[in-house]
Amino acid sequence: MHHIYCPYCEEMREEEEYSYTGEAHIERPKDPAAISDEAWADYIFFRSNPRGIHHEMWYHAAGCRRYFNATRDTQSYKVHETYKMGEMPTITAATVAANQVAKGDAS
Repeated sequence: MHHIYCPYCEEMREEEEYSYTGEAHIERPKDPAAISDEAWADYIFFRSNPRGIHHEMWYHAAGCRRYFNATRDTQSYKVHETYKMGEMPTITAATVAANQVAKGDAS
């Protein structure tokens, strides 16, 4: 069983208490009526879905009922960090790759 740290409750809780809600840091178009149908479809339907480090939005459904973001590795499922909405991640794909190179275990 996986455990996820809620940055609002400040507790590590079981994964079943949370709901994944999609990719984090997606900026809504400022004026949706002024953009093309293709640009609107890109915003609504297309996500990056990378292999490796990914920033996601989660909802603590059985706890504080707040949204927060997480940096998770989609290959290992490891959650590297969680952070409050409005904050930026401290861990990125580039920082993880740099750490792997420094340790000598880059793939």
